[in-house]
Order: sequence, then C-alpha cells, then structure tokens
Amino acid sequence: MHTVGTFSPSSVEDARAQYETVGPAAQTVVREVAKAMEFDREEYDDRVTGEVVETARDALFASLLEVRVGSREEYEAWRESYDGEVTTLGHENVERVVWHAGPEGEAVAATFQNEEDAAVATLRRQAFGRLYREHLSG
Repeated sequence: MHTVGTFSPSSVEDARAQYETVGPAAQTVVREVAKAMEFDREEYDDRVTGEVVETARDALFASLLEVRVGSREEYEAWRESYDGEVTTLGHENVERVVWHAGPEGEAVAATFQNEEDAAVATLRRQAFGRLYREHLSG
C-alpha cells in the first residue's frame, strides 16, 4: 500500500484553509492559460469569470487530495478499522482499490485493475464532489 497526494484534511476547517491556499495558484493558472490562448483584455474580461477561477480552484484542491492505493485485502483491513461510512464505486471482484477518508466520518473508494493514475484521478473528483464541495465551493 502507498499514498499519493498531499492534502488530508482532518476537519472541515482544515479543508477550508487548504482550499484557500490553492486560490492564488488557480488564479495564476487561469491567467496563464488565457495568455497562452492569446485572449485580449476584452475577451479575458468576458470569458474569465469567478466561476472559471473557482472551477480551477476546485480541480487543484481535488488533485492534491491524499489517496491510498492498495490491494483489496489492504483496503478491507483499513475499512474494518475505519469508523465511518464508505461509498465504494466499481466492481467488488477487482484486485486493487484507491480510497480517501474525508474529515467528517465519510470516505469514498474506487476499485481498479490496471490504470492506477486514472483511478486516482477519478477518485479525487468523486471525493471532492461527495465529501468537500458542499463545505468549500460557494
């Protein structure tokens, strides 16, 4: 078993603080992408809205979430010791699992066979949507 990512908020307040830290990076990414797309000032003002920057912030936060990657047996051992609700996506007969426990007694997991990077990316989006969005996005 191993972990990838850096954000593992221990509380909603911790998640909010980490979410705030990616705000400036999200603004910079959006600005640089718009520049690479050769937006002039008028097009930038028309197309780069607060919603665009918030979407970038959401994606950056999600991409930094800590995810555990392990065998079915490692996941089951973790799940037995976890005192919260777990939503597992995917097929139960698959050998590998990725999972993330949120700050409020809920976790999300997804099974996969071969494509670890894709599984981690999918799980992070699921974790953000299921465990964090209602507390962070506004």
